Amino acid sequence: MEPKSVDRSHPAALPPRSARRKRRRGRLLYRAALTMLAAAALFAGWFFLTPSGTAVRYMMADTLITTQHRHWAKYLIGEEGLERQVAKYMEQFERMSEVRPTIAVDVPPPEEPDEPKQPLVEIEPISGDKFKGYLLIVRDPKKIRLVVPEKPGKGEKVSSMVKRTGAIAGVNAGGFVDPEGMGNGFQPTGIVIAGGKFYYNDGSSDKATSIVGIDKDGRMVAGKYKPSEMLTKGVQEAVTFSPQFIVDGKGLIPNQASGWGIAPRTCMAQTKDGTILFAIIDGRQPHSIGATLYDVQQLLLEKGAVIAANLDGGSSTVLVHQGEIVNKPASPYGERYLPTAFLVFEHPEQVLVNNVWAGLDMSKFDPKKW
Repeated sequence: MEPKSVDRSHPAALPPRSARRKRRRGRLLYRAALTMLAAAALFAGWFFLTPSGTAVRYMMADTLITTQHRHWAKYLIGEEGLERQVAKYMEQFERMSEVRPTIAVDVPPPEEPDEPKQPLVEIEPISGDKFKGYLLIVRDPKKIRLVVPEKPGKGEKVSSMVKRTGAIAGVNAGGFVDPEGMGNGFQPTGIVIAGGKFYYNDGSSDKATSIVGIDKDGRMVAGKYKPSEMLTKGVQEAVTFSPQFIVDGKGLIPNQASGWGIAPRTCMAQTKDGTILFAIIDGRQPHSIGATLYDVQQLLLEKGAVIAANLDGGSSTVLVHQGEIVNKPASPYGERYLPTAFLVFEHPEQVLVNNVWAGLDMSKFDPKKW
């Protein structure tokens, strides 16, 4: 007896519509999963095995190295790779800090009463492919003072320093002890010089350290010096930070790969005519990812800088003008509390900056305690 034939075109012979839909969805999901796995495999091969992928990977690692989450970089380049990269930058910064300038800056004499007076301060927007920020232009370098917190035990916001002292404008300056990104901004790293006097020094009197500042003649000083050399050079206002990256109008950073990652930046420069330039660049935000030091170097060279150096960046980066914050700090909590700021005054000789660290035993100080 022949088997009974079934008419597959008849509705009664087909699986329920819901079952057919489930099978179709299952096939689509299976194909999508295979496509994603293939794409992931291709991406991993490019990311870890090709020169272009390796360049991106190391740029991402360098960017993490500039944050308080430095240890995350090991997931991109390994623990040994992280150690090598940090050591490479420290060696690079050390070499750059040893370069001495040979071109003298021409600091202009005070304006005569009958001369047309230029504005002391101007703010100019700046931008690049991946960043936005501002250039604070200060025409008279002798109008800049380094200011420190008023009360011991805690740093101070730059906007508070500006308001308290009556400054025209201000930017963040030196670094500070910042355990796990929770520092209270009071304990500086390195040295602090204000009004030609040492306010703070966490090293020995014979140990050279990298500084960024201005001497008594209004010339910018950057690079590595011993405290005795700083006094000889007449350093008037300064903090410890590095690296210097423009000397004699030439950039010391060779390319983007040596630019120490993408981050918010605060940098200081001076042109041949004595004008001080502060570059303040936002980062870690949709409107501005951030800049490498190579980006800032090229921008400042275009502006005529003959000397330039890095200041504290990241979440500390801030520009205050006429009591208002001009940029957008990277921290979701707004301004950070800091130990130092470069402020601009019409009459800097009238500004009193008390040494908030005088007489304190900083070895007993907890930099995380608020």
